Amino acid sequence: MYPAYLRSYRSGKLAKITEEAFDLLESCSLCPRKCGINRLKGELGFCKTGLKPRVYSFMPHQGEEPPISGVLGSGTIFFSGCNMRCSYCQNYEFSQEGGGREVAEEELADIMLKLQGLGCHNINLVTPTHIMPQILKALFLAVPAGLKIPLVYNTSGYELGPVIKLLSGIIDVYLADMRYGDNLSALKYSEAPDYPKYNQEAIKQMYGQVGLAETDKEGIIRSGLIIRHLVLPFAISGTDKVMRFIKEGLSADTYISLMSQYLPCYKAADFQELARRITYEEYERARDIMQKYGLENGWIQDSMGLERFAGSNIKPYLK
Repeated sequence: MYPAYLRSYRSGKLAKITEEAFDLLESCSLCPRKCGINRLKGELGFCKTGLKPRVYSFMPHQGEEPPISGVLGSGTIFFSGCNMRCSYCQNYEFSQEGGGREVAEEELADIMLKLQGLGCHNINLVTPTHIMPQILKALFLAVPAGLKIPLVYNTSGYELGPVIKLLSGIIDVYLADMRYGDNLSALKYSEAPDYPKYNQEAIKQMYGQVGLAETDKEGIIRSGLIIRHLVLPFAISGTDKVMRFIKEGLSADTYISLMSQYLPCYKAADFQELARRITYEEYERARDIMQKYGLENGWIQDSMGLERFAGSNIKPYLK
């Protein structure tokens, strides 16, 4: 049965996993930070989110990778709060500064259904890590009301493997960052201790659940993993380590979005090395590294938009 969560709903698995996920909020251990505070009572940890999720906005979104946005758009829900503190965050107004409003799970379910009603290809959960239990409860409410499009788990990648394991049979598409290959950079620029270790463990779990990206006859993704890697100035993102892991730890056929749109937003000016956009040469070096490891499925960017690698079976598009 497709999407995957429909089978989990009918079998009772979704209800069981939702209950288990809420248990993690009592002494919060949803992410690698394991703050240990009681979010069921509204206590706030690193993500600054209590019991109720906060939604900044929702819309049909055309700016994702081609098989996710398609023609009609991805039904994107931008959640407030984050378990990282990226100094260059482009979404800092709501990821770091608390923009948005609290919603009950019933309203979140209604949002999902509204996006489906607008013709969106999927429900795209942006920064879902810290409110995963609440999302599952909303999903449980939305299914009997008719929700039937795939779920995209759009994450920074700072995740716990055992928590991602709970989502097996529920999430159809993982759109996951591999932000850093080096722990020192992750700590300095995103306050994310041991990011590579946790990131790689979680990515392996995602890949084990959904495998390589699969699309329908219209080129819209049905299931699978897509990895995003944002190229940062001065090779801060550790592209070589990231690409080597993908080749050796996953598959050379993994779909990768090599992103060039870094902007020195938020507090990037506090770091001289982050206070500018990347150069053409820096991006070309990252592209060369991908090709060195034989990673040829996915997208690269230039000033015109996204181009297709030879060997990709997903059509390119221009922004």
